[in-house]
Amino acid sequence: MDAALVRRAWQLGEIVHDVTYFAPETRAAGGAFGLPSGWMTYFGCRAAPLGAVSAATVAATFYHFAPAMVARSVPEVWRYATPEQLLHARLAAVDTALRRVLAGWGGGNGGLVGEVVTRLGRAAELAVRAAVAVEPAGRPLAAANAALPIPAAPHLALWQALTTLREHRGDGHVVLLVARGIGPVEALVLAAASGRAPAVLLRENRRWTGDEWREAERSLAARGWLDDSGALTPAGAAAREDLESATDELAAAPYRALGEDGVAELVAELWPVADRLVASGTVPVPNPVGVTWPPD
Repeated sequence: MDAALVRRAWQLGEIVHDVTYFAPETRAAGGAFGLPSGWMTYFGCRAAPLGAVSAATVAATFYHFAPAMVARSVPEVWRYATPEQLLHARLAAVDTALRRVLAGWGGGNGGLVGEVVTRLGRAAELAVRAAVAVEPAGRPLAAANAALPIPAAPHLALWQALTTLREHRGDGHVVLLVARGIGPVEALVLAAASGRAPAVLLRENRRWTGDEWREAERSLAARGWLDDSGALTPAGAAAREDLESATDELAAAPYRALGEDGVAELVAELWPVADRLVASGTVPVPNPVGVTWPPD
């Protein structure tokens, strides 16, 4: 399987998945339950497939967030809404958001009709075939999402399948970070130094302190990965690219169900959808997820 295709499928699928984080409809869905913050909505909706888990479980599986930040939302979120309620709410929010952004795409007169449904349907068919091929062992977030039913509507089937594939990749990435002794803050520092997102955005969004960030920078410098200015050294750039390449390799297995031609077709179908989501401002770039546009 072409690693570049696997990475491109993730980059485009990530944009579609990220609707659930950035669209105002998701914040409104949490507000309907009285959730007092957008972060409580985020942690509750993303963790909901796992059930009413603890803050420690969320911090461990999400990896990049300061545990104290997670503890401000979990397990308190479960007092406001059950995981089942939040699963329904996040899907309804994605439904509304995608209908809003994609209405009329392809020259239609509004709504998800005609060519829009046809193109989303083909993308969904391909993404679902890959998602059902996910091996859940050792991948908690992927396993939890893979166990959810696939919605009937093409745009929601696409989103759910891409979510499973996204979490599958993320679970594998975390395994590699742990195996290579790269802690949560160090991973963010590496991402910032490689240009994925501004350092201040990543640090503040994940709620790490300045001291914690500087300690991670010192740790990476001691490994020879950062220079005195905080920029990646050649060794650091190589380590970062090796990490991403290994992540691609671990993420490739479900895409083999499509073959390279199928993955290339999925990429072609996802590109205009992702482009519309970014152009509309629904998914901002840069963002703390670290996905760029256009894909690199």
